[in-house]
Amino acid sequence: MKIYNTMTGKKEELVPVTEGTVKIYCCGPTVYNLIHIGNARALCVFDALRRYLEYRGYKVFYVQNFTDVDDKIIKKANETGKTAQEVSENAIKEYFVDAEGLNVRKADVHPKVTENMDIIIDIVKTLVEKGYAYQADGDVYFETSKFPEYGKLSHQPLDDLRAGARIEIGEKKRDPMDFAVWKAAKPGEPYWDSPFGKGRPGWHIECSAMSRHYIGDTIDIHGGGADLIFPHHENEIAQSECATGCKLANIWMHNGMLNVDNKKMSKSAGNFFLVRDMAAKFGYEPIRFMLLSVHYRSQLNYTVEVIESCKAALTRLYNCRELMERTLPSAKDGAASEQAKNDALTAKNEFIKALDDDFNTADAIAAIFEFVKKINIALSNTETTKADVKIYLDEFNSLTNVLGLLYNKKEDEIPEEIKSMIEQRAAARKEKNFALADELRNKITEMGYIVEETKQGTIVKKA
Repeated sequence: MKIYNTMTGKKEELVPVTEGTVKIYCCGPTVYNLIHIGNARALCVFDALRRYLEYRGYKVFYVQNFTDVDDKIIKKANETGKTAQEVSENAIKEYFVDAEGLNVRKADVHPKVTENMDIIIDIVKTLVEKGYAYQADGDVYFETSKFPEYGKLSHQPLDDLRAGARIEIGEKKRDPMDFAVWKAAKPGEPYWDSPFGKGRPGWHIECSAMSRHYIGDTIDIHGGGADLIFPHHENEIAQSECATGCKLANIWMHNGMLNVDNKKMSKSAGNFFLVRDMAAKFGYEPIRFMLLSVHYRSQLNYTVEVIESCKAALTRLYNCRELMERTLPSAKDGAASEQAKNDALTAKNEFIKALDDDFNTADAIAAIFEFVKKINIALSNTETTKADVKIYLDEFNSLTNVLGLLYNKKEDEIPEEIKSMIEQRAAARKEKNFALADELRNKITEMGYIVEETKQGTIVKKA
């Protein structure tokens, strides 16, 4: 498998540090509010990547952090009269509601900043002791000039980055590009004791500490949104590589940004969409489908028309699966055909080809829909056997599951009473007792269900 590495600007072969195991660190949200559609893109992309790597036989160790102490959390706590911990814990609880709705599996570890303060303080101490960081009135700053490669991820020279930087009021940096790895406590803010005084970590240092603690010095794939390339991931690299002397990540994988009606999503523009609100209107699964329907590095443009088309596409997939499940019991006995075997193998190969080439989910979904066309043709043929249908169904389920699709159960389970009447009606039709069959059909209709006769058998659904 090849993945585009932001660091080198080219696709590179995935070669795990530990053979057979891929270790992924993906930057999670700052937990002060419900997640928005931009957050959801990274969640769904890296969840699907994890599933695909497992499908290809790798063991995957997946870490996604929660930033649960931050200026935004403290601000919301002050506004609402709650503690910062209450704000963050509630946001984490709500995060998992949305993540489950999007069919995003829990990470192997979800480390929180507040639960890993010892290891964060330890890496800050290391940076100070090695001369890469300095203390200034309770704050501790990383000295970017001590890391000549600073800017190598964002591909910007340090002088160019410095030109756009500035020193905020109250900061005592030696250089505008230096950044805080430890912040001195302010009145009314949560703090922890440290060798540098009471305070809390800077934003960037937490990921350096937690990725090293849970994964090791070098990560196979470090993921996140493109908005994190600078300064967050750039600063992570500087801190980690100076502290450990090792390369932080072999592959840097970043998903593209999201526009709304061709405009950058932002609160100020009034086009800021929470996943919870979108799910209430369209459902969670169309959101996941939309986020995977384009290549992860491409800019995604959200419109109502786009998500409606995703709902329609999902309906096609559900209908195909339902048709196979309905056809299977009534299909003729017999050996599997070469056609069915070839159709399934072709779909699998095209699917793998797409995802092995920089995780192209758009082409992988196209391969599934090409498979759907072949399935529909096969099911219209009365010579298609049970073995054929099973081959189609098994491969279809396998491929859609890799992308985490078709996870919603049928909303309307047919009651046992209706099922019994359907069986009685089938027996009456077989005995040519059409009067009884019609009577049973009318009763079923009165109870709010529709009976349809198809080539694949009788279909019953809610009216």
